Parts: sequence; structure tokens; C-alpha cells
Amino acid sequence: MVMLNHIIHERRVTMRTEKEMMNLIINVAETNERIRAVYMNGSRTNPNVPTDKYQDYDIIYIVTEMDWFYKNKDWISVFGEFVMVQEPDKNSIAEGEKIDISDSYGWLMLFKDGNRIDLHIETMNENYEYGEDKLTITLLDKDNVLPQLPPPSDIDYHIKKPTEGQYVSATNNFWWCLQNVAKGIARDELTYAMNMYLQVVHEKLESMIKWHIGINYNFSVNVGPWGKWFKKYLPKNLYILYLKTYSNANYENLWNAIFSACELFRIIAPIVGNELGYTYNKQEDDNMTEYLTKIRDDTV
Repeated sequence: MVMLNHIIHERRVTMRTEKEMMNLIINVAETNERIRAVYMNGSRTNPNVPTDKYQDYDIIYIVTEMDWFYKNKDWISVFGEFVMVQEPDKNSIAEGEKIDISDSYGWLMLFKDGNRIDLHIETMNENYEYGEDKLTITLLDKDNVLPQLPPPSDIDYHIKKPTEGQYVSATNNFWWCLQNVAKGIARDELTYAMNMYLQVVHEKLESMIKWHIGINYNFSVNVGPWGKWFKKYLPKNLYILYLKTYSNANYENLWNAIFSACELFRIIAPIVGNELGYTYNKQEDDNMTEYLTKIRDDTV
């Protein structure tokens, strides 16, 4: 065991620093005449995201032609020793989607030192997207063809204020789809119940949480995909209650999660409605809570 631990320790690769990675990314572009410009977006350009060593490098190379990169796909090995590489466009084509790769292609690369580069190449024909993501910064422009951009901002990712229709629909779907979850439990259809709860009901809960946070922060914050920064913006008591809305594959725990979700929704949805001038349908809440209680009593 001591010898095995020693071998594993010896095989560990020191993680390259941000400076080393950026120098490598730029150097590859500078030494390849087919690459004319480089820009970056994503979390590393977002001034509001805490930096850490796990952040990806979201890089776009603007190239003069695509064939060389297709025919020499091992050219990406210059970036480091791989754990794994994914080619999303290739996978989409394999799944039957019609993807045009004549002007754009990408590689997602995870390296053994822990770094990751999401690299896309595109021709100037695809370059109309440059700057559309307000988190874009220019790293290299050999021909001085890229326009000047304002400082990066995550404004495009801020929580959006819901319309009355969106609010009413989310509320209605949250309560209505819970009866599908309950029936799935009653029929011992665990996977159906879990998926209906997490993919449909929980999604509406998360929407309401986002709107609640948006109201408290004047719709000027970004909570990240799947609410990964809820902890930062929710009051502690609500965040603890939110954590209780998750369950393992146990019916009793699932019921507890469901009623925690109902409690949290019942707290924040009327507040959101009141702040925005929308009406919360308490009748749906009362009736569905009574229904869920009956089903739970029958099944537990």
C-alpha cells in the first residue's frame, strides 16, 4: 500500500498556473499563421465571479481556414496531456443532428494537471457572434480587425423580471405537476416520481427562487446555471429549507422533500406576486396540499 501511494504521488502533475495557461494559449496562436485572432469569454472574464483553479478557459481562435485543423486534429495535444477530450459537434452529428462545421468547430479538453480549455475555432464568416456575449475580451488580434469592446459585464445573465403570464404559469405548473409525483409514489414508480419532481416541479421552484432573489437585488445579479450561487443570495433560513427539497431514492425522504418544496414555494411565491402586482392562487396551494397529504397518508 505504501509503494502504491508512492507511485500515485509520483504520477501527480503540478497544475499549471493561469499565467502559464494564458501564455500557452497565446503562443499557440502567435506561432500558427492560420490563427489570426483570439478572444475569451466565460467565467474568467466575469468580474463578479470568484476566481479559483477550477475555472475553464473559454477560448475562441479565429482562423483563415478549417481544413488544416480537421486534418491535423492531434494539433490540440500541444495544450497538454489529456484526461479526456469531447467534440460536441462530432457527437451531435453522430446523434443525427445536421450541424454545419464548415465555419466553426470545438474541442473541450480536460488535462491531467486539472486545467480545462473549451476551445472553438471559427472563420471570419462566423465572427458575427464576436462581442454578442458581453463577457468577451480580446486576447490577440494580428490584423486589427476586431472592434473595440466595453469592459466585460454579466448583464446578459442577470435574472429577468417575469411577466404575469410567466408567474401564473410557473405557479400553476408547480402545484399541478405535484399530483403526478404523488401518483408515481403511490404506484411505486420511483424513477417516474423522482424525474417528474426534479425535472418539472423543482424547475418551477427554482424559477420562483430566482425571481425572489431578483426582486431583492433589483434584477441586477446572476445566480449562475442551475442556481449554483443561490447560497450567496438567499437568506440562510431559506437556503437551508431549499437544501431540504432534495431527496435520495427513499419514499419517506422524497415526501419530506416534496413538502419542504411546498413550504418554500408557499413562502416566496406570494412575496414575488405581491412585489410585482401579480395574484398568487392560494386556492391551488390549499387544495393540492390537502391532496398530497391524503396520498402521503395512504402510502407511508
